[in-house]
Amino acid sequence: MSHILGVRQAQKLKTRQALLDAALGLLEGQSLSSLGLREVTRAVGVAPTAFYRHFRSIEDLGVALVEEALGSLHPMIRTTVSTAGDHEERIVRAVELIARHVDAYPAHVRFIARERHGGVQPVREAIREQLARFGDEVKAELAKDPVSAGWSEDDLLMLATLYVDQMLITASLFLESLEAPGAERERAAQVATRQMRLITIGRRHWLD
Repeated sequence: MSHILGVRQAQKLKTRQALLDAALGLLEGQSLSSLGLREVTRAVGVAPTAFYRHFRSIEDLGVALVEEALGSLHPMIRTTVSTAGDHEERIVRAVELIARHVDAYPAHVRFIARERHGGVQPVREAIREQLARFGDEVKAELAKDPVSAGWSEDDLLMLATLYVDQMLITASLFLESLEAPGAERERAAQVATRQMRLITIGRRHWLD
């Protein structure tokens, strides 16, 4: 009996992931607010009623996509602002990590970029909550840096939020360069590096 239950659970998880993958593919050309439940189930090859065994609604599926797109990024985000190396090394590391992530998961990055200010409130809130967590985690890393000595909690959080926003901007730059690789990608890396340097310079002189 336990074997049968295990097989059923594995199949259920497989179908759930297939629904997420199908939705993500369909969202390459439209927003979540225009995505239909039947579109998703048709792409997977299951009956519309099967959808409700996994998600309460399309909005619920969208929130799951947010978790899939951003939930696993917390270690990477902390790495981009870790205190290892000098400032220039950290900037180079951050830009390279973001570029590699965009290369590996362009559809997820595009989904977050579109839906962050999209028309589905639960998804907007889920993205905002994830970004707030990023901000808190980056703040904790920044507080370890001697450069942060004397900074208030509010200013540290402001700086952390600035870094998180910049990471999203950098991801968007690399996303655009996917359609025009080569020189455009190099230009995206240069722009992202210069923007990060500007934040770093401002940080060093904030308490002057």
